[in-house]
Amino acid sequence: MRISIITLKVTRYSDTQSILTAFSRQQGRVAMALPAGKGREASRLRALSMPLGIVECETDIRPGRDVLPMRQARPLSVHASLRSNPLKQMVAMFAAEVLSLVIGGEPDEKLFDFVAAATDRLDRADSRATANFPVCFLYRLGEILGVEPDVSTFTKGRLLDMRDGRWRMTAPLHGECLSPSASEAAAMLSRMTFDNMGAFRFSREERAEVTDAILRYYSIHLSPLGGAAKTLDVLRSML
Repeated sequence: MRISIITLKVTRYSDTQSILTAFSRQQGRVAMALPAGKGREASRLRALSMPLGIVECETDIRPGRDVLPMRQARPLSVHASLRSNPLKQMVAMFAAEVLSLVIGGEPDEKLFDFVAAATDRLDRADSRATANFPVCFLYRLGEILGVEPDVSTFTKGRLLDMRDGRWRMTAPLHGECLSPSASEAAAMLSRMTFDNMGAFRFSREERAEVTDAILRYYSIHLSPLGGAAKTLDVLRSML
């Protein structure tokens, strides 16, 4: 069976084998075996398996098989700048880490197409758009996953209740809300798209604050994202 996958991360399993975590259009989340040696084919597959690679491959789906073989792999898209630009490499690694923490096991063609299109935009992005990509990606991913805040409830001065995703006149008793300025910034993000993300001007501190707020929101609604913190720390040092 041929499947299309978006590569997320590779974990060394033994001296001879690594495990690729990927999201496939046909099967949802999958684990695939990769050779971990120094041979030509092993090196080629490792290159294809860098974060946010979009790959087609042959595999064998069988009941009860947790790790699938990966054969006859070829790239569906060639993203040259993602492989040559260190900042874009880190942005891709961060996005892939977030995806590996929040996606479930079921197929989701809408999510697959969103990530594939976002990866294409990152590959073509200039420096400012690349710096803002993590913010845009995280916000738009929330829409695809169905957890985005209800921006129709926003008016200036209201506070974003992080638990129910609505802006309120007064702070909720549980205390999970943003400050007035952060709540207004969160509403502004609803206007950010991959087309205009380069036009948004954030300082390094503002970008970090917005990213932290979105990850906190995700941790409430989807899954704890502590695993993305290390990648995010490295990314911040480069932005």
